[in-house]
Amino acid sequence: PAVPGAAMRLAALLAALRPVLPLVLGLSLGCSLSLLRASWSQGGGEEQCPGAAGPPGARGGGVRPEAADGRPVPGHEDFRPRIVPYYRDPNKPYKKVLRTRYIQTELGFHERLFVAVLTSKATLNTLAVAVNKTVAHHFPRLLYFTGLRSAKVPHGMVLVAHGDERPIWLMYETMHYIHQHFGSDYDWFYIMQDDTYAQAEQVKALVTHLSINQDAYLGRAEEFIGGDEQARYCHGGFGYLISRSLLLKLHPHLDSCRNEILSVRPDEWLGRCIIDFLGIACVSQLQGQHYHTYELAKNTEPEKEEEEEFQAALAVHPVSDMTMMYRLHKHFSRIQLDRAYQEIQDLQMQIRNLTSLTPAGEGGLTWPVGINAPFLPKSRFEVISWDYFTEQHLFSCPDGSPKCELSGASKADVSEIIESALEQLNSRYQPLLRFSKRQLLNGYRRFDPTRGMEYTLDLLLEAVTQKGHSHVLAKRVSLVRPLSKVEIIPMPYVTEATRVQLVLPLTVQDLDFVANFLDMFAMNTLDTHDNALLTLLFIYHPYDAQRVGQVDVFAGVKAMVGELEKRYVEVKIPWISVKTEVPSQVKLMDIVSKKHPVDTLFFLASVWTEINMEFLNRCRMNTISNWQVFFPVHFQEFNPALVYRGEQTASSSTDFLRDGHFDRHSFAEACFYNSDYMTARTKLAADILDRDEVLESMEVFDVFLHYSGLHLFRAVEPGLVQKYALRSCNPRLSEELYHRCVLSNLEGLASRSHLAMALFEQEQANST
Repeated sequence: PAVPGAAMRLAALLAALRPVLPLVLGLSLGCSLSLLRASWSQGGGEEQCPGAAGPPGARGGGVRPEAADGRPVPGHEDFRPRIVPYYRDPNKPYKKVLRTRYIQTELGFHERLFVAVLTSKATLNTLAVAVNKTVAHHFPRLLYFTGLRSAKVPHGMVLVAHGDERPIWLMYETMHYIHQHFGSDYDWFYIMQDDTYAQAEQVKALVTHLSINQDAYLGRAEEFIGGDEQARYCHGGFGYLISRSLLLKLHPHLDSCRNEILSVRPDEWLGRCIIDFLGIACVSQLQGQHYHTYELAKNTEPEKEEEEEFQAALAVHPVSDMTMMYRLHKHFSRIQLDRAYQEIQDLQMQIRNLTSLTPAGEGGLTWPVGINAPFLPKSRFEVISWDYFTEQHLFSCPDGSPKCELSGASKADVSEIIESALEQLNSRYQPLLRFSKRQLLNGYRRFDPTRGMEYTLDLLLEAVTQKGHSHVLAKRVSLVRPLSKVEIIPMPYVTEATRVQLVLPLTVQDLDFVANFLDMFAMNTLDTHDNALLTLLFIYHPYDAQRVGQVDVFAGVKAMVGELEKRYVEVKIPWISVKTEVPSQVKLMDIVSKKHPVDTLFFLASVWTEINMEFLNRCRMNTISNWQVFFPVHFQEFNPALVYRGEQTASSSTDFLRDGHFDRHSFAEACFYNSDYMTARTKLAADILDRDEVLESMEVFDVFLHYSGLHLFRAVEPGLVQKYALRSCNPRLSEELYHRCVLSNLEGLASRSHLAMALFEQEQANST
């Protein structure tokens, strides 16, 4: 009887140990293997390990010998890291280390390619303009060089005039200018003439495959007339590449080349200079990359050229006129486009073949092939809604109305997408069927941030067969306009240390709100020592201006300013008095602009604005001299009497930006530099001549919009919050400005739901 009990206990013990049995076996096996490996590595022989030879005191185990100071002996470099302690000489004065503005500069990175185009008086307004319109925007940096003294620069071109039309002198000055201004910023320099057509994308692809550590002189190699067969120069008509290292070595010898080398052609002069002083000849092939060129014959038809040499050319020369330049650009652009479409088709085929090998199988293949899958919402709040449209109307309007006319960019978008749908249908079914549009029945579109704009169209089509039979049918098609390559737009560098000059225009109707403005200004700028100043602009009515000796309507405001200046001794708040019946924003700004330096950063404020440091920093960062002006859209709170109706008198911190809206009708706030305003104002004055009444119908926004080439940055600004106040609209202003002011007051009352509730309660009260 005892035997079965022992067996049961043994079985229970094995069952308890079974989960840890693999761990015990693994540890045992690992210890056994480690012991065996240790015995094998030590061994019993007398043979020394590699690197252990030497005197008895030498270290073994493969460690390389070191000198007494810890450094490796010669021939045994050991690249182990060593900590170098920081040491500062106490005898030398401490100097603060100034970091560079960009990390790219500190790390020594360079831009890839700089392009110089040599032009002349005869071709500046013809061939140079054609180069600028065809390939200039494909290069990262392109400048035009000419020998004219006072050349009139065509629009959109950066021209460097040397003042001497001699070809050799022009080449000398151009090389000297490139070295002086761009020698430390770029790795490659491409020099071409304005009668050369260069495939910009192919040239950029070429320099990406070339190493910058080699002195390179790459182009179409030509022999010197009567010279050595081994010495060659690069023909200037087909363009040529010069590496940065070669330019740096060449620059000290440019003066000697100018004085000693005689030549008629500037490209021969440059080639001879490089060969004589550096011993480097022009090559047409470098590091496995070929510089293909094509010499264009007279009366050539680019559309009919099928030679492989022409199709692969990076540069074509000579181009006789602007029309030929445009034809070449169209032809090569078509070639690149066909190559891109073919690469897309090849990639889509590869994706289809590989998708079957993935765990999801062919069911994981997205449409279109190669485009990201549609966004999958995780909740109902993330669902992207579709916008319905027809060929005439859009049923999702920016202003919230249920229906609006389809116009502008939206109309062009719809027309283009319908044409694309018909083109795709005909390319798929021709020659069996040919489709033509009868009507767009329904249209839907939505923007998916993961892939682009999606469209669904219900088209009423007429299908015609090869025999001429026609049939009307409705067909639904889906299209996607994918997001293209994201491009980072370079912007000038700005800081938050710029001083902001606030300008506050005041009328008699604004007196009730001045105290709150000054209190917020003192609390958020003066107490925090922010780099901001304030200038008040008192706008007197002619009647009040006559009585200013007896009764000054702005006496209370001036007393408040005096109290602030007593509290903050280092602060001075100046004011300017203006007498006018029509307070035009442009006329007022003209007065302020003349009293400040040209580099002043203005913030044109309104009396309802609550100044804070967060917005002032954004004003500094979003306003760039000679580049961009900033017109923020402030947040306007609704009328508390309609929103809360006695239930809640003030919104809590959790209701920030809740009971209000961004007032897009107001352009009262603006950030801009005085120099930019003066430039735009000068152009406006030349346009309107002496018709000053035109200024009454304009705002500062209109001046920058129509008379400056700057970027106008118009964006919602959550840092500008204004309490509700009924603005006084001056009927003497233009009809547009007055209408905009009235709309701002009406839309600032309350939201539609609040207004509907107020009307409902009023009807309920009237019925009882």
